[in-house]
Amino acid sequence: MRNHIFQFCFGLVLAVLCHSGLSAPSVNAMTAAQTPFEYPPSAQSAQVDTYHGIPVADPYRWLENPDSPETRAWIEAQNQLTFGFLQTIPAREAIQKRLTQLWDYEKYSIPFKEGDRYFYFKNDGLQNQSVLYTLKSLEDTPTVLLDPNQLSPDGTIALSGLELSEDGSLIAYGLSTAGSDWQEWRVRDVATGTDLPDRLQWVKFSGAAWTKDGKGFFYSRYDEPDAKAKLEAVNYYQKLYYHQVGTPQSADVLIYERPDQKEWGFNGGVTEDGRYLMILVWQGTDRRNLVFYQDLTTPNAPVIELINTFEAEFDFIGNDGDRFWFRTDLAAPRSRVIAIDLAQRDRDHWQELIPQTEETLQGVNVLNHQFVAAYLQDAQTQVKIFGLDGQPVRTVELPGIGSAGGFGGKRTDTETFYSFTSFTTPTTIYRYDLVTGQSTVFRQPTVAFDPQAYETRQVFYISKDGTRIPMFIVHKKGLQLDGNNPTYLYSYGGFGVSLTPGFSVSNLVWLEMGGVYAMPNIRGGGEYGEEWHQAGMKHNKQKVFDDFIAAGEWLIANGYTRPAKLAIAGGSNGGLLVGACMIQRPDLFGAALPAVGVMDMLRFHKFTIGWAWTSEYGTPDDPADFNVLYAYSPLHNLKPGVTYPATLITTADHDDRVVPAHSFKFAAALQAAHIGQAPVLIRIETKAGHGAGKPTAKLIEEGADKWAFLVKTLDMAGL
Repeated sequence: MRNHIFQFCFGLVLAVLCHSGLSAPSVNAMTAAQTPFEYPPSAQSAQVDTYHGIPVADPYRWLENPDSPETRAWIEAQNQLTFGFLQTIPAREAIQKRLTQLWDYEKYSIPFKEGDRYFYFKNDGLQNQSVLYTLKSLEDTPTVLLDPNQLSPDGTIALSGLELSEDGSLIAYGLSTAGSDWQEWRVRDVATGTDLPDRLQWVKFSGAAWTKDGKGFFYSRYDEPDAKAKLEAVNYYQKLYYHQVGTPQSADVLIYERPDQKEWGFNGGVTEDGRYLMILVWQGTDRRNLVFYQDLTTPNAPVIELINTFEAEFDFIGNDGDRFWFRTDLAAPRSRVIAIDLAQRDRDHWQELIPQTEETLQGVNVLNHQFVAAYLQDAQTQVKIFGLDGQPVRTVELPGIGSAGGFGGKRTDTETFYSFTSFTTPTTIYRYDLVTGQSTVFRQPTVAFDPQAYETRQVFYISKDGTRIPMFIVHKKGLQLDGNNPTYLYSYGGFGVSLTPGFSVSNLVWLEMGGVYAMPNIRGGGEYGEEWHQAGMKHNKQKVFDDFIAAGEWLIANGYTRPAKLAIAGGSNGGLLVGACMIQRPDLFGAALPAVGVMDMLRFHKFTIGWAWTSEYGTPDDPADFNVLYAYSPLHNLKPGVTYPATLITTADHDDRVVPAHSFKFAAALQAAHIGQAPVLIRIETKAGHGAGKPTAKLIEEGADKWAFLVKTLDMAGL
C-alpha cells in the first residue's frame, strides 16, 4: 500500500455563492483620508445572517462568486494596486535575480523500485515541474518517462500522484490543472513511454492501488459535479472503484460506497502479497479512521469491517498472511505498533509489538523483514529498526540533526533510500544498506551558498498558560541581539501537521539579506503526538494563537527584533493563524503575510471540502462551537479605526481547497477598517490553486514579491 512520492492531506476552507442587493461602491471615509493608498472600492450589501439568535453581517458575500463580472473587476483592480506597489520597490529586481540564481540547482526525489527498474524525479534547476526518470541500475543513464513540462507551456499542469504496477511495466498517474484538487488519471506503458487510452475523471483525494496481476487498480472518485460549480461545490459521497486497464471509465466496477454516510472517504490499497484490498475509511480531517478489508482471492468476497468505530488512527503497515500490522494512537497518543490476527479479531487478542515511547512515532515500513520506524524528538527525525517481534535492532545514523524521509520499499528489500535536509542543508538523497546499516550518498545537490555562514538554534519558551513550546531560530553567525533584526516568524498549528527543519531557497535569500527565520512548533501540530494536536483544536484553538503570540514576545524580549521589524506568515490553516494573531495583537507585528488562509469561520464548511474541517475547528451550526469560532474568526473581528500591520494577503483566483472568497472578503474588510499608513494589499494569482504543483517561475515571482514587501514595510535600509 504505497503511493509513491505523493501524499495528500485534506486541507482547509471556502468559496462561491451568488451576490445580490449590492449597494453603491463605497470606501471607508476614514481609510481614504488617513492612508496613502486609494483602495479599490468594495461594494457592501445588506446581507445579514442570524446564528443562534445573533445577527452577523456579511457585506462582502458577493465576493464568494469568483467568476461574476463584479468579482473579476475587483480582482483586476486589486492586482493593479498590489503589483503597482511591488514594482516600485527598488530591491525587488535584485531579490528576484538572486532567487533565480539560487533556485537553479539540480533537485532529486527519493528513488523507488518496481520490477527491475528504478524511478525518481529530477529538476534541472528552473524547470517548472520535476521530470520522472527511469533506469535499470543505479549506474545506468536515466531516461525520461514522464515530463509534465510538455503538457502546458506555462507549467500549470502538474503531476499529482502516481503508482507503478508490481512488475514496473505500467504507471498510473494523476494530473492537476491550475492547482485544482480535481485530478485526471492516465496510464502509461513504461517500456514505450506512450499513454494508453485510459482517462479517469472526477478523482479527488485519491491514489491508485494496483492488483498484483497488474491488470487494473483501485481508486476513489466523486460523482461528476455541475460544470459551473466544480471548483466551489461541496464534495460528498466519495466512492471506491476498480478500473481495468484498457476499458472506459464507464465500465469501472463500484467496489464500495456508503449512501448513508455522505462524509466518508475511502483510501484503497492492496497488500504486498496481493491477497487483500485494504480500505481505510476517513471522515473529514479527523485523524481517526475505520479499517475494512476484502479478500481478493475469493470472487465477490464481502467487504469486512475490521475496525468500525472512529476512536483512533490506524495506519496499515503490512501483513504476514492473516496477521495485520498497524501503527495506531489507540491508548497511545504518541503511537505504537500492534498486530491483529484475523482468526482472533477481538480486541482482547490484539498484540502490542512496539510500545509507545517518549518520542512521537510518525510512520513505519517493513523492509528486510524488519520494521523501520520514523520518530520525532523535539521536531527532529530519529529512525529506529526493530525485528518483526518488536525487539530493537539498531538506530539509523543520520547525517545530522534535521528531517529525514523515505525508507520505502518491499518486505524483502535489503536496500532503501531516504532524504535528509535541514534549514541550511539542501535535500540530499542517501542509499541505505539495511544489512550493514551504512548510508552512502546517492545524489547531493550543489547550491551556491556557504552553509557555514549560518547557525540554527532550538530554544524553548513559555506560552500564556505555562506550556513549554520549542522554536527553531536560523540566522547569520555573529548576529547582534540589539532588537533591530528583521524577523520572519512562521508556523502552522493545526491538523496534527508537524513542522520540521527543511531547506528553502526562498528562506535562504531572506537569511542572506540579514533576516532572522523563526519557526515555533505550536500546539495543534503533531510534533508531540495526538495530545499536542488536540490541545490546539476546536475549543482549544485560542491556545494556538497564544503560542504564536508568545513566540513573537519571546523574540522581542530576547533582543532578536522589535514589533516594527517582526513579520508573521503562514499558509492555509497557517493563514488563519496569521489573520487571528494580527487582529488580536496588531501592536506586536510590523507586517503580516497570510497565504490562502481560512478567514471566514462561519461559512468555511459550505464549500468544496470545507465540511471536512469541522472535526478540527468545530461547526458554526453548533451553538457552543459558534461562540468559539465567532470569537476568533479573522473576518468577523476586524475593528474600524484600528492601525493594523502592513499586510500582503496571497491567494489564487480558483483555489478549490480554501476557496479565494476567504481572502477576498478579508481583504475588503481589512482595507475598510485599517487607518494606518502601512499598505494592506492582496496578491491574487491566476491559473493556480492551493499551492501544490505550482510552477517554479510562479514560486520565484511570489518569493520576490514577498521579500520586497517586507524590505519596504519593515524598513530594511540598504536593500
